[in-house]
Amino acid sequence: MGTSFWESPFVLDPRPATMERHGDVDLHVPIGDGPHPAVVIVHGVPGPPEAPDARDWPLYRGYGALLAERDVLAAVPRLTVTSPDDLYAVAARVAAAAELLRADPRVDAERLGLWFFSGAGLLLGDWLRDPPRWLRGLAATYPLLAPLPGWPPVDPRFRPLDALDPPTATGDAAPSGTVSPDGTGVEATQAEGVARPTLVLTRAGRERPEVAPTIEAFTVVARRRGVPLHVVDVPNGQHGFDALDHTEESRAAVGTARDTLLGLLTAN
Repeated sequence: MGTSFWESPFVLDPRPATMERHGDVDLHVPIGDGPHPAVVIVHGVPGPPEAPDARDWPLYRGYGALLAERDVLAAVPRLTVTSPDDLYAVAARVAAAAELLRADPRVDAERLGLWFFSGAGLLLGDWLRDPPRWLRGLAATYPLLAPLPGWPPVDPRFRPLDALDPPTATGDAAPSGTVSPDGTGVEATQAEGVARPTLVLTRAGRERPEVAPTIEAFTVVARRRGVPLHVVDVPNGQHGFDALDHTEESRAAVGTARDTLLGLLTAN
């Protein structure tokens, strides 16, 4: 029998961080008193029903340690989704994890980011639509960015594409934010007057056929609307490449995404 995804080792081997479990939230704590920038790691949902708590997967423990070794305090909340209605509770839990971090005396409360994985990408809309002042950056790795065909009805709140493309109130003025043709340039000015945080988007070249179109549609609209975007491509990576594809390409992509998000958290 092969190794299940949740048992697969992380593609990098960061120094293990001190871990603290606060109810349904794990903290991966860097060395030193701080104040540290912080990130909420939003693990993929829904998970396989037979899988253990995602906080215990080598993948997410690896991401927590990867951030902690660069002086970032990372929180991983436990999330459970069995139907679209569960997204409301999960969204509230992610927001609560961010507030838990902001209240921690070891954290710089004005320097937080959120990193979404797989199906948790549906939760991005809240943070793109109405970002708080302390949100310095977002990341999404092989995210689902629109409900899949055949799903029960999903509240538009959980359609990140809708958060990018609201009706314009002042005609057809071109957005002032720009993205370079390869998707790696960033600029934070928004046509709607909303200063959205930069999104670090990691795309797998061998993405699942039902997920890839949602990422492509989102990217097209983000560029059209001038949403600040930094794209990290993994041409030979599959969905879950950071546990399944132990290659130099995968390792480089994970490191680039981490370092880009870190740059957003620490920028003046």
